[in-house]
Amino acid sequence: MLVKVDDRAELSAAEEEFVECLRQLPTTGLAIVDLRIGTQRGTRQIGAVIWTPQGVLVIEVVGFRSRQSGVLTVSQDRPWRVGETAADLALEFGVNPIRQLESAVREVELTFERATYDPGQLCGAVALVPMRGVVLRPGRETLRPGLDVVVGNAVESTELRIFLENFAPGPPRWTLGRVCAATRALTGWAPDRAELIAAGFEDKLPEPPRKPRARPGWRRPDSGHTQDVIGWAVLGVAVLGVLIVLGAIAGSLLADGPAAEPAAPSSTVEPTVPVPAPGGPVECWPLQPDC
Repeated sequence: MLVKVDDRAELSAAEEEFVECLRQLPTTGLAIVDLRIGTQRGTRQIGAVIWTPQGVLVIEVVGFRSRQSGVLTVSQDRPWRVGETAADLALEFGVNPIRQLESAVREVELTFERATYDPGQLCGAVALVPMRGVVLRPGRETLRPGLDVVVGNAVESTELRIFLENFAPGPPRWTLGRVCAATRALTGWAPDRAELIAAGFEDKLPEPPRKPRARPGWRRPDSGHTQDVIGWAVLGVAVLGVLIVLGAIAGSLLADGPAAEPAAPSSTVEPTVPVPAPGGPVECWPLQPDC
């Protein structure tokens, strides 16, 4: 990680330990430590602002006045504790580290607004730097989304490294050019491009991986509801046709009635021609024989 510290900065023992811890991390990033931002009316000292390819993090560095080991208990409203005793933090009396961090994040946001630069969402963290050889657990506590407490020093930096690589999950959003523009908007200067490239920043965002096209597979013919309906319709038409034919046959049989009986012999008597009496005059026709 690339770490930038002003030559005129007056670092505390905890901040010097924090700088040494950051410089030995293999994480891609830029850290500006002990920067002062604000207006002509006054400036505000910020512990550190860190850029990674995924996001921006504002950090307040807090050390310890004495060696304390044990279970760390943090709270937004109550005093922090190590085991059963109050945490001996290197802070002025009555200063709440969470309130101090929230004020630092807000001051960084205002500075970006005055420079008309939109960095997106800012995250914040209190970096607790215990003395070497001290063991504090857990190494990280999340008070709310975007607000964490992380423990680390130059000897035990695993939790800090994991936190810096994962505090802003998602695809890379910060390129080399964006980092230069943001640092210039925040501090008035920008690191050298070669240094940022050596620190691992890319000039362009990597293209998102393309999803392979799904090949259309063989689909089994559907014998579902539609074909069932068609089959029942064909069967119904066939049955209806059979019923119509049977009805026609039955109707023709009923119309014809019973079979006709054979006709009885006719009793009609054919008229006979009267035969004239013998000796009487016989009426003859022309060309009639025997007349």
